[in-house]
Amino acid sequence: MLARVRHGDKGAMAEDLRDVFRTGDPHYTPEQGWDAWQAFCSKWGEDYLVIKRLGNDPFYRYYFTYLNYHPRVQSMIYTTNWIERLQRDFRRVLRMRGAMPTEESVIVLMAKTAMDKKAYFRALPGIERDRVLFPDDSGNFLDLPNN
Repeated sequence: MLARVRHGDKGAMAEDLRDVFRTGDPHYTPEQGWDAWQAFCSKWGEDYLVIKRLGNDPFYRYYFTYLNYHPRVQSMIYTTNWIERLQRDFRRVLRMRGAMPTEESVIVLMAKTAMDKKAYFRALPGIERDRVLFPDDSGNFLDLPNN
């Protein structure tokens, strides 16, 4: 989005985007994020028609689903950097091999590549508190404190 605006507007727009897609605030809900997105598109849509059109697209609501998770995990969810790194590793590993004998061997190779990533061993603070990811066996949510 920042690549399509005037150089002088980039700083202000980046600050507004950081406010719309903020993480770590337990009181910031997906509905508030959507409202902030609408306000952002309304503000910047006066100068940039393409941004005005984005505000009318209901599919942008899905960008705020990361806010349904625990605030300490949100910053890990909303970014795609780790996904892009994993895809780069997949391409690198496949490029090193000229051909694979079967589809199953490709799947095994991709699984091994993913399992060898050190980033997966990183501690995820508060992940056990997320009731969406970890309901108890009866289908009810665990009764854990929110902090």
